[in-house]
Amino acid sequence: MAKLNGVHHVAFMTADVKSQIDFFSDVLGMKLTALYWMHNVDGYFHAFMELNPSCSVAFVFAPAVKDIPVKFGVSHAGNPVKPCAPGAMQHIAFNVDTDEELLAMRDRIRAKGVRVLGPLDHGFCKSIYFGGPENLVLEVSTSRAAINAEAWIDPEVVKLNGISAEELARYKNPAPFHHVGSPVAQPLANTGRPEYTQMDEAFGGAFNLPDDFVTRELSESTPPVKVASAA
Repeated sequence: MAKLNGVHHVAFMTADVKSQIDFFSDVLGMKLTALYWMHNVDGYFHAFMELNPSCSVAFVFAPAVKDIPVKFGVSHAGNPVKPCAPGAMQHIAFNVDTDEELLAMRDRIRAKGVRVLGPLDHGFCKSIYFGGPENLVLEVSTSRAAINAEAWIDPEVVKLNGISAEELARYKNPAPFHHVGSPVAQPLANTGRPEYTQMDEAFGGAFNLPDDFVTRELSESTPPVKVASAA
């Protein structure tokens, strides 16, 4: 069954990977699990900070990043009630399981000298808010239970977004994907569907290459440090 079950990693660009590692380790208690030359990209580093064994916050360092200006409302949200460019990261919210853990995390962050707002009670969750290096907008939340769609999908907002009753029913209960064969042929480009065009250009039209060729020729699965296997 083709269904997503979590976030594997979310990645941020950085001009100072050490400051990000230090903040996410010391202030938020996440451990560094990977720091290596980014695959297939000269001069870039990739760092992973672990939330759990299958979920991380990642950072991508490139030397040129320091020369790119930060512009609130364009490159960064910077303000929770003002807009920024479509596709830009507005904020990221990390999870804890209880109110007590939320308050303990607030105390941990403040003990490291970082100002924290909250908690605010949003009904289906409580959240605290704070900033990270390079103007990251960060949040920690806890939920009492799963979100009740019947209570939290506002008919007025549904209407304002042009969502019909049939579409709403489909959005609330997506149809399962019946996988009858593999692989599905690569769709054609420029049909109006979303495309990762910048990656396609960077790798010389890689989206048009056969899947097995891409896996064989573009993958790099060898870690930078050779570790002796356990006996």
